[in-house]
Amino acid sequence: MSRAALLVLVVAACAGPPKADVGGAGGDRPLGAAGGPVEPKDDVERYLRDYGYEPGDFTPAPDRWRTPLPPWDRNRASAAYDAPYRRGSLLNPYRQNVLKGDFPILGQNTFFVFSAVSDTTVEARKLPTPSGVSTADPGSAEFYGSGDQIFVTTNLALSFELFEGNTAFKPTDFLFRVTPVLNANYLDVDENNAVNIDVREGTSRTDSHLGLQDAFLEKHVCDLSANYDFLSVTAGIQPFVADFRGLVFTDSNLGGKATFNLDSNRTQASVAGFWMLEKDTNSDLNTFDARDQAVTAATVFRQDVIWKGYNLSGAFLWNHDEGEPHTDENGVPVRPGPVGAAAGHEIDAFYFGLSGDGHIGRLNLTHEYFFVTGEDSLNPLAQREVDIEAHLFFVEISFDVDWWRPRASFLWASGDDDPLDGTGKGFDSILDNPNVAGGAGSFWGRQSLRLLGTNLVQRLSFYPNLRTAKAEGEANFVNPGLLLWNVGADTELLQELRASLNVSYLRFQETGSLEPFVNQAIGHEIGWEIALSAVYRPNLTNNIQVAGGVAVFLPGQGFEDLYESDETLFSAFLQLTLVY
Repeated sequence: MSRAALLVLVVAACAGPPKADVGGAGGDRPLGAAGGPVEPKDDVERYLRDYGYEPGDFTPAPDRWRTPLPPWDRNRASAAYDAPYRRGSLLNPYRQNVLKGDFPILGQNTFFVFSAVSDTTVEARKLPTPSGVSTADPGSAEFYGSGDQIFVTTNLALSFELFEGNTAFKPTDFLFRVTPVLNANYLDVDENNAVNIDVREGTSRTDSHLGLQDAFLEKHVCDLSANYDFLSVTAGIQPFVADFRGLVFTDSNLGGKATFNLDSNRTQASVAGFWMLEKDTNSDLNTFDARDQAVTAATVFRQDVIWKGYNLSGAFLWNHDEGEPHTDENGVPVRPGPVGAAAGHEIDAFYFGLSGDGHIGRLNLTHEYFFVTGEDSLNPLAQREVDIEAHLFFVEISFDVDWWRPRASFLWASGDDDPLDGTGKGFDSILDNPNVAGGAGSFWGRQSLRLLGTNLVQRLSFYPNLRTAKAEGEANFVNPGLLLWNVGADTELLQELRASLNVSYLRFQETGSLEPFVNQAIGHEIGWEIALSAVYRPNLTNNIQVAGGVAVFLPGQGFEDLYESDETLFSAFLQLTLVY
């Protein structure tokens, strides 16, 4: 008999010894060797002896996580076969490691996980850069000077996680995580006022910041089914993403969240509230200062809707921003903004969204629609109270052809045609980080473009929202909106090398909010861009990643009207990520 069959018999014996009628008394009782009752231990030993094993052949294992490794004769096979029998190593996260939750640190059910991530980016770019009130170069143009810039940033994130429960299948009973992140950054430009509002600070800046990106406790409240459907609550600084592509709200901030799932995890839902912390200006990390902004969110997610592999998600969000005065770390006023009605104002914006993501047969499909309504008590550009009525739509289709995936996408963010009519029709997010049209590899989606005391578009965002800052400023629903068409392809050139090519065409949907702002006629065409990016993973893992990309932007008539230049712009970056 095989050892597996023997194990089944042993388990059956532990569950209860055999029963039989004795002496016709009508009562069932276990039978021992002499016909009398036996202890379960004796019964197991009887089974073992029946199959030629002695009790001493088995050793009790009170610690099931640290069972001694079996012996191995290296002469019986090549050295490659001894890999499963190697002991763990603190330096190797892929071997059994107490720092990676493979062994408990307390008892049999309490584990600890440590992670370290170093992320360094070097970026060269050419952007429209205001020459400022005191130009660095006497030959600079009246409004815009030399746009050459170098930006270097490094994040070192250390994550400490303690949890109790099983390491697989079953949800944890509780989890506590703390992730401090240390950032150092350097910026060098050719014009004054670009690194600080004080021209005496020159044309370069070195800064650092320590932020707390995770600091939360998650508690398993109860099970909702026998399939580990459960209810849990989370409190503290925690990550949250409201939609599939990060188009509306994605952040790690201070709040509370209740999460539950049903139907063997096919349905997931959450309700969350966040009391937003200020962000550091030059690193975008959390500070320890509160701002008078609250975000409430409710989401529901359903897997395998109509087609297996196609998922739907619904979301409701409420952004309440009281807009108290705030000046950023570089001395620039961002609340209220320095343009239009420079007075405090309160925003209540309500977002309703439906999103889909997955595949229908060979076709990969992602789509999102959001409608936002509400009120801005004093929009700075309209200089009056504004009722919000704006839309966002995004769709991407793709399919796989062996080693490459061609795709096409379209994004529409509605624009405002009349800033004085009392209705804000330009779409704006709460805090977005979109993964569309090349994402961070795109010129338009990666760079912040300064325009007359505010920003035409924010860093790591696609919306031309005329907002002073993505993280520290307030949403602005009087903006020109965006029409974006993109075609591209994701390719796996080697197992270690993946590349992405994107070609995008961009237009303002409306220019009615831009023309009174700059006091001139503005065309609709923003321009074309071509972006190429790649990720190299030499070990076929995420522990070492080298990413890079270059994007070229060809201005259209609307962009030329705003910046009085048809000069080709670009951005290029190189990023090294090390993970333990």
